[in-house]
Amino acid sequence: MESKHLPVALIQHRDTGSVESNLDFTADAVAAAATAGARLVVLAELHTGPYFCQNEDLATFNRAEPIPGPSSERLADIARTHGVVLVGSLFERRAPGLYHNTAVVYETDGRLAGFYRKMHIPDDPGYYEKYYFTPGDTGFVPIDTSVGRLGVLVCWDQWYPEAARIMALSGAEILVYPTAIGWDPQDTPDEQARQRDAWTTVQRGHAVANNLPVIACNRCGLEPDPSGQTSGAHFWGSSFIAGPQGEFLATAGTDAPETLQVALDCQRTEAVRRQWPFLRDRRIDAYDPILRRYIDRDPH
Repeated sequence: MESKHLPVALIQHRDTGSVESNLDFTADAVAAAATAGARLVVLAELHTGPYFCQNEDLATFNRAEPIPGPSSERLADIARTHGVVLVGSLFERRAPGLYHNTAVVYETDGRLAGFYRKMHIPDDPGYYEKYYFTPGDTGFVPIDTSVGRLGVLVCWDQWYPEAARIMALSGAEILVYPTAIGWDPQDTPDEQARQRDAWTTVQRGHAVANNLPVIACNRCGLEPDPSGQTSGAHFWGSSFIAGPQGEFLATAGTDAPETLQVALDCQRTEAVRRQWPFLRDRRIDAYDPILRRYIDRDPH
């Protein structure tokens, strides 16, 4: 089978203090990635500012922007200037009182190829996203681009095999996860290691189960809790690109901004699925119970 390669890059991000400076950092990093040959570039979750969901504050809604809006237009310009397909992540103001955590995909000419509104919304200590984000209504629909069909999901979505599977069944060629996940600095080193290993493992599992490459792009750095009630969040970086058997193709460190670049072999999915025909052997006649919240057993 003839090999066809797609040069991809992910940009591991640390908040630099303002929307303008974050977007300037993004522009410079995308320029460097494109110069090195990247045709698809992926950014981290909510990369235009701090991860603001550590506490609940009405004033934080002022950070949200419409799409199109100033930040999305800047991303469109970056994609157009450097001739790349660009996956970004924004706090979307859809209507008064209605906000989403939204991934946007821009084509090489700067037009919006599509967007995805985060479907699974967490509500945990330090991750109070249900306060800010309405669950997405776009469904799990891949976005067609000039570099392929992208299964774009966001952060908490990465723990759900159903989301990855539906993207795969809908023809996604790459799974893409902009992410903001980190440690509680007060957790023990052992607990921190278990959490990061679980995060990596579950996404590599999606690659294996669906025979698709995965791009997982995380934030990095310690961000204080604006309320001062906790010790903040230490985003663990560790961004990676994996192949369709879960093999690591590139991995980033834990603490510093970093760009990873890999040439994905676009024929690998076909080759691996011929050996491991998971989609062929699915028992779709037996899967109805998965649509239930929980399968309660008859106590009698």
